[in-house]
Amino acid sequence: MNLSLTEEQMMIQDMAKKFAESELAPVAAHLDETQDQTIFLDNLAKLTELGFMGLNIKAEYGGVEAGTVAFSLAITELAKACASTAVTTSVTNMVAEVIQAVGNEDQKQNYLPKICGGEYRAGGFCLTENTAGSDPAGMKTTATKDGDYYVINGSKLYITSGTFADVFVVWAVTDPQAKKGKGISCFIVESGTPGMTIGKTEDKMGQKASPTNEVHFENCRVPASAMLGEENKGFALAVGELAGGRIGIGSLALGVGLAAMDYARAYLTERKQFDQPLANFQGLQWKLAERYTELEAARLLLMQAAYTKEQGLPFGKQASMAKLFAAEKANVACYDALQMMGGAGYIKEYPLERFARDVRVTSIYEGTSEIQKVIIARALLSEVQ
Repeated sequence: MNLSLTEEQMMIQDMAKKFAESELAPVAAHLDETQDQTIFLDNLAKLTELGFMGLNIKAEYGGVEAGTVAFSLAITELAKACASTAVTTSVTNMVAEVIQAVGNEDQKQNYLPKICGGEYRAGGFCLTENTAGSDPAGMKTTATKDGDYYVINGSKLYITSGTFADVFVVWAVTDPQAKKGKGISCFIVESGTPGMTIGKTEDKMGQKASPTNEVHFENCRVPASAMLGEENKGFALAVGELAGGRIGIGSLALGVGLAAMDYARAYLTERKQFDQPLANFQGLQWKLAERYTELEAARLLLMQAAYTKEQGLPFGKQASMAKLFAAEKANVACYDALQMMGGAGYIKEYPLERFARDVRVTSIYEGTSEIQKVIIARALLSEVQ
């Protein structure tokens, strides 16, 4: 098996690394503290100019057509510096891929160049509700046909980039009489559409610079042409796109975990106790060895999932395995890195406490670790039934 990256993949990884080090790392702590949207949006615009909002989108629609492996590599590098920027980039790519996957030609020509080119600052993925998180089929938001329009009513929760996303993909029940999960459709809704309002920005534990909002729909009228794919077939679309999103979040977790361990490793060589560097103590050496081994295993799982998706093969199980392992091990890495630095790790002067806060949600969003286990187990059992 050839695990080497292509020249294009290495170029994108290097570009993301350099951008993260020069533009994101110097302001990450400030953004965490202040949630300065001017700086945040300016960096998103720069990333858009470099092609990072359409990494897996065809060139004819303004994307760079680099593939899922390149996408994973880029998200990891961005997350090493700023998880908030990485998650917004990941979700925006996810929205673009939904439109590319099932949109008609008019929809792709109209919306994808605006996402890839920056006319739309970000994309929003409106799926989760109060009764529909781990169980998306339980959503209550409705879209009722009214002539050449659909009227959407309901509310969505925990929507990344809600305050400044300019286009949303929104799931709603279009056939309330259908069997659970069978009567759901997906729509493209632009910001500013009458009847759609953005609710409060959540005060989160981490990834603070990336706003997370409620999105409300009250008699929000969208043309029938805004429907993505077939009517009542939106649930399968959501499940498929969530699998792709899990590669993004697993890659983000990997980046934060590596950043934490890299910082702690450097600290161990500088800090002295008992007249010798901390790096000389075997207990700390073993923590380094264990955590880096686990993060490397996470990287390989992510590459396998990304490559499988890129080949057009079923990748849901691989994506869930990669996301589960990467998120869990990155959490361990961040907390161990903080512990290795002792009291310094707990002080905001150092980035470890931010890494620990930023990484925590990776085992929750895009499907909790528990849900990933359910998905993996179902896939494994289906293979022998």
